[in-house]
Amino acid sequence: MEMEQEKVSMSKELSADSASSCCSTCRGDEDWGLSHPIRGRAKSRSLSASPALASTKEFRRTRSLHGPCPVTTFGPKACVLQNPQTIMHIQDPASQRLTWNKSPKSVLVIKKIRDASLLQPFKELCVYLMEENNMIVYVEKKVLEDPAIVSDDNFGPVKKKFCTFREDYDDISNQIDFIICLGGDGTLLYASSLFQVLNEVVIDRGPSSYLSNVDVYLDGHLITTVQGDGVIVSTPTGSTAYAAAAGASMIHPNVPAIMITPICPHSLSFRPIVVPAGVELKIMLSPEARNTAWVSFDGRKRQEIRHGDSISITTSCYPLPSICVRDPVSDWFESLAQCLHWNVRKKQAHFPEEEEEAEEVQACTPASALGVAEP
Repeated sequence: MEMEQEKVSMSKELSADSASSCCSTCRGDEDWGLSHPIRGRAKSRSLSASPALASTKEFRRTRSLHGPCPVTTFGPKACVLQNPQTIMHIQDPASQRLTWNKSPKSVLVIKKIRDASLLQPFKELCVYLMEENNMIVYVEKKVLEDPAIVSDDNFGPVKKKFCTFREDYDDISNQIDFIICLGGDGTLLYASSLFQVLNEVVIDRGPSSYLSNVDVYLDGHLITTVQGDGVIVSTPTGSTAYAAAAGASMIHPNVPAIMITPICPHSLSFRPIVVPAGVELKIMLSPEARNTAWVSFDGRKRQEIRHGDSISITTSCYPLPSICVRDPVSDWFESLAQCLHWNVRKKQAHFPEEEEEAEEVQACTPASALGVAEP
């Protein structure tokens, strides 16, 4: 029953603290208390009370159980506030922009090892950065041990100006303004590993012939047990790698999310899922698992997981920005077409104009004119 300015009696079990409260962002000058009537609105769309039923505290709905309208209000006093218990706030990657207060001075050049086709581009790039832009160039020590670089006397003066480092020994994370990778996706993953940035974590059954049996927790709640060859936890950037091969969707890097993809699950209904980027995932070996499991990080640092071990996975608050040739949308879809041949197929040939006209004439001609007996 629809009412206007209806007074509804409230329960007396409310405490004194909850009897009066106000919100500074929603008309804080007026208190909400027991002495205030509920400010009804004409044609109310929520629960309403009949005068005859108010004393018995019975309510009924005035409309059908449809979802809220797109423009939703929460009354004259309610408002939506940020959750103060939120541990991590994940910003939309599309809203982030990389800026330098000053011109960048140091650059790390990653070159694919044992690739002869990259030697000349590597030399030209380093000469350009050091001599024309007066930048500090960091290269890995094993890159300079390439025989083609060692034997090149013309490259010697430039080679002496390099700053070198060794993986797992020297920390250069606070000395690099940006990174240039020469090579395929492997060089990008290698550069990410130098700065402890991951795209995917894979838990699998390893050399055992038994199914992998691991429990997956989301914010402390057990959501499922993976029985199969394993599970992949990946970022949107990592969704086009192992996860895509295992049947997951490919997600644009601007989407803040985490993907959970089973590997050959022993259940036809176990499909890949996408969860918010701000959650905390924990993966641990099930107590009843017959064997141990193995974990690898971007295909590196593979190690065994035993009973009692667990892996906690969260999205970093500081995503790694990348420089696009044109824009994030064009670059990403072009990469899908070039690297994965996404939706690449031979296009259907169109009909010549003569055949189209002949088909139209044939469709419009009566059956008797074509010498076909009518039934």
